Amino acid sequence: MTETSTERSGPLTDLRVIELGQLVAGPFCGQMFADMGADVIKVEPPGQGDPLREWGRDGFPLWWSVCARGKRCITLNLRTEEGQGLLKQLVSEADFLVENFRPGTLEKWGLGYEELKKVNPGLIMIRVSGYGQTGPYSSRPGYASVGEAMGGVRYLMGEPDRKPSRAGISLGDSLAGLFSAFGALAALHHREKTGEGQMIDTSIYESVLAFMEGLVPEYQFEDYTRERSGSVLPSIAPSNIYDGRDGMVIIAANQPTVFARLCKAIGQPDLKDDPRFNTHAGRGENMAELDAIINEWTSSRTIDEIEAEMVEAAVPVGKVFRASDMLEDPHYKARQSLVEVPSERWPGILQQNIVPRLTGTPGKIRWAGPDRLGQHTADVLTDLLELTPEQVEKLKQSGIV
Repeated sequence: MTETSTERSGPLTDLRVIELGQLVAGPFCGQMFADMGADVIKVEPPGQGDPLREWGRDGFPLWWSVCARGKRCITLNLRTEEGQGLLKQLVSEADFLVENFRPGTLEKWGLGYEELKKVNPGLIMIRVSGYGQTGPYSSRPGYASVGEAMGGVRYLMGEPDRKPSRAGISLGDSLAGLFSAFGALAALHHREKTGEGQMIDTSIYESVLAFMEGLVPEYQFEDYTRERSGSVLPSIAPSNIYDGRDGMVIIAANQPTVFARLCKAIGQPDLKDDPRFNTHAGRGENMAELDAIINEWTSSRTIDEIEAEMVEAAVPVGKVFRASDMLEDPHYKARQSLVEVPSERWPGILQQNIVPRLTGTPGKIRWAGPDRLGQHTADVLTDLLELTPEQVEKLKQSGIV
């Protein structure tokens, strides 16, 4: 099965997105549009392409097939006048343009928002950057790791006795892409009422900051600074990772009624009345003692045994999953949380399914990211811009595409 064997489906099939971004934040935004049926045309520089094409373990750049799924990929040299002209032609028939270059880059090429809205007043331009389009830091290069640090999450991640850790994923980039897609659809709603396009200014650090709960007002009014706390939340107990005989499991029972059920399930019903643990504050203050009691009970049992007893007692419980667990889990299978995606290079590849699920107009992953750089250049230029094959070949010979 190839990209031409299935039609786009979902709520956004009447929309077109021009994606100029590379690596993660902009392309993740584009991925969500493609998942929901939009025609996403990814523009890459000739001969180079998105660096994400090569990311991964040696010989296995598999992330590309997730982030580029469902997109048509073309090449276009935006540093040339002719390349800029071709982009403007594409933009004139597009609904969105998403980019995550350093602020000022597109303006240098004559492709800033003020220029592009001249050819398409209804254009919604999605701009993702480390620090935003304005402010004293706007011209700085900004990767997700820096945005996570400035947004506050990096300081809180890890154990308290060592330097902050990281999530092991590009968290800041993904959050910025998510907020960008949300903002773009809000702008689309506005355009449907007024006909006006607008610019979406998403910074990575503010996308992280938006997830930081009450961090700032807690400091403002209580003079309280959150610190790293490892696998627990301060004063919230029991809610931790516990050892089983064959893995790790999370048990969360900090609510009084749930805690009482947990005590009964582990054979210590009187524990709920123990002065150390009979209040929310007490359980938080004596977290280490309580966790030790629970871990003693879990460590003699398998994860399946722990889950069965906790589920029977209506206590929230969950295995700490790795990829191998996801492939075997019956709930994953029943909900098709992982789906097989058509791919020439990686036959049978499984990828995370579309989130969220729409009951009336669900999206569909039609194919994994195209392997060849510029794989759809000729199709897009001939179909959308009505160039002849001879004109496309001339553009190739001149290095424009």
